[in-house]
Amino acid sequence: MLASVIRSEVAVRVSINIMRAFVEMRRFISSNALLFEKVSNIELKQLEYQKKTDEKLDNIFNYIDNHSESRQKVFFDGQIYDAFSFITSIVQKAEKDIILIDGYVDINTLNILAKKQKNVEVLIYTYPGSNINGKDIDCFNAQYPKLMVKKTQIFHDRFIILDHNITYHIGASIKDAGKKCFGITCIEDSKIIEELIDRTNKIK
Repeated sequence: MLASVIRSEVAVRVSINIMRAFVEMRRFISSNALLFEKVSNIELKQLEYQKKTDEKLDNIFNYIDNHSESRQKVFFDGQIYDAFSFITSIVQKAEKDIILIDGYVDINTLNILAKKQKNVEVLIYTYPGSNINGKDIDCFNAQYPKLMVKKTQIFHDRFIILDHNITYHIGASIKDAGKKCFGITCIEDSKIIEELIDRTNKIK
């Protein structure tokens, strides 16, 4: 600005040098336009990569959060709500189907199973004398389809199988969970899980 106002030889030389600098800058930008475009594309790709990386990390952390519970859990007598909440969280993990093996099933059992995800099918194996009837099943299916009940006496212990994969051994009927001290253990041996499912498939 001073160079354009001051009338001197030095001011003239400075003005000329400023114009030459602008001309040289413009020439540099013009001759390296392709390079700048490549750098810009690299930056965009880096931003996209960073975004995808952040999303993957979020998914990993979410998975860890959702699978961080202990593979074994013990509830003491009186922890009825805690046991109910934990078993409900197990039921909600199923994405396709649930197999429940429990000799003593009643309305309380169905109340827990009602917390399942939508369209998850439920198959119950229970004793012939269990306290559940056709009307209970019909009422459940009217709102939370689809439930099937098969009667058998071949099982002593209680199991819950999610999506023919994740399996828990439950030390008490889930309708009585928390009334007395009991434990829940996740079965990790795939061979045992396969044999258990295969045994259920043989029940008519």
